[in-house]
Amino acid sequence: MSILTLGIESSCDETACAVIEDGRIVRSSMIASSADLQSQYGGVVPELASRMHVEAIVPCLETTMKQAGVDYSDLDAVCVTKGPGLVGALLVGVSAAKAICEVKGLPLVGVNHMAGHIAANYLTDPSWEPPFLCLVVSGGHSEILLVKDYTQLECICATRDDAAGEAFDKIARVIGLGYPGGPKLDKESKKGDPHAYSFPSPKISDSLDFSFSGIKTAALNTINQVRLKGEEIAISDFAASYQDAICSILCDRLEKAISLTGMKKICLAGGVSANSCLRSKVEKLAEKKKCALCLPKMAYCTDNAAMIASAGYYDYMRGVRDQLDLNAYPSLEWREEYGH
Repeated sequence: MSILTLGIESSCDETACAVIEDGRIVRSSMIASSADLQSQYGGVVPELASRMHVEAIVPCLETTMKQAGVDYSDLDAVCVTKGPGLVGALLVGVSAAKAICEVKGLPLVGVNHMAGHIAANYLTDPSWEPPFLCLVVSGGHSEILLVKDYTQLECICATRDDAAGEAFDKIARVIGLGYPGGPKLDKESKKGDPHAYSFPSPKISDSLDFSFSGIKTAALNTINQVRLKGEEIAISDFAASYQDAICSILCDRLEKAISLTGMKKICLAGGVSANSCLRSKVEKLAEKKKCALCLPKMAYCTDNAAMIASAGYYDYMRGVRDQLDLNAYPSLEWREEYGH
């Protein structure tokens, strides 16, 4: 008998709902984004995001259930992002999920947002299953995880300072591309020369850990030096070179992790998994190392509820049940639940 999970995601500026069957089949998926409004302020304004979630959550739920062709009585569980994210935004989704569970008598499953991003691969390729290596890259995360089972993860390496997504967003703002920085930097880079500017690679000898603070500082110094001379940065070339340097670092560590673990299945997860340069480099790496590869569909790279419903399904099958005192956890770490 099929298991239906309702997913609710509200960790940042997307209000999303989805109904998933058996953790893999998307019955419906809706996203109401406030990104265009947030771009007017150069980034996400937490209070504004929270207000937009309040306005969008009920219509999003209604549309999702209607498109899935199900009633709440057909659901087996309600899965909601409990963290990490913006606390006010998270609370909107958590409150909606708890209300549904209280009224309809359904089990509640709080989901780690990053576990959701990993689960995007199960939605992309229904045959994809653990074990595999996953390069998780987003605005707050840069790490390589050995996914031993659906709810059992081991960290191979992580960032010691800034995440790759944050490094993209910061420099995108500085060179005038605006918000959201990562996608705009990626688009601009397609017109540029990735060899026009050079950037340093971090020298970490005792682990495979990432570090992006140095390359970000080097980029800022280059920009300042050019401007002090009264010149202008060649934005397309700069975007292409900076993006290529960061993606090269990510792929270098992934290649070393493949050699370290002997794992021959790799995938991407997180918002930066939509980056065209990174996807291209990982495809070449998979071919070089003869690895099976899964790249999440673009629709599942950025925040969505389908991935939350999928990850929640595996937590539900493991027996996870949360009570109605479930809170939002803005700084939640995956290790607290999956680092067995």
